[in-house]
Amino acid sequence: MHVAIAVLTIIASFKWGDWKNWREYHASMFFIATGGLLYEYIVKENTLWKFYPDLLYGLEMVVIVYALITMPISIFLFLSHFPNRWGQRFIYILVWSGIYIAVEWILLLFDRISYQNGWQFWYSFLFDLVMFSVIALHQYKPIPAYIISLFVIIFLIAYFDVPFKFIK
Repeated sequence: MHVAIAVLTIIASFKWGDWKNWREYHASMFFIATGGLLYEYIVKENTLWKFYPDLLYGLEMVVIVYALITMPISIFLFLSHFPNRWGQRFIYILVWSGIYIAVEWILLLFDRISYQNGWQFWYSFLFDLVMFSVIALHQYKPIPAYIISLFVIIFLIAYFDVPFKFIK
């Protein structure tokens, strides 16, 4: 399932991605990859959601595939067609959040994801709305996006009482 999602994301990027301008999106792609890897490292086994591996690879590889391939490429696709008008931006972010929650629902149906520490399916949709909004902001104004991300992280850790580590 995770392999299929990664492959479909790559195929979609070749069909709809703005490859001639990919460097414009590189920083935001790196931002999402770094965020995904930091999330996994900081909360370790106390995650809010947990992926279950496919037959082809283990949990660590699932995390790496999402953090380094699926998420950055999907953000590349998202930014490739990001609208200029504010009203269209809101609808665009809603559509992309809908795509992400639909994929997550499929993962849930096939037992490829579960939730811990009080996280629920619909929280993911709210998270996606915030994530895509922050990614869009990061594309144009990175410093405010970093600041907002820090507050979102602190809120999520505090609200869901997630134990995390700094350094062992």
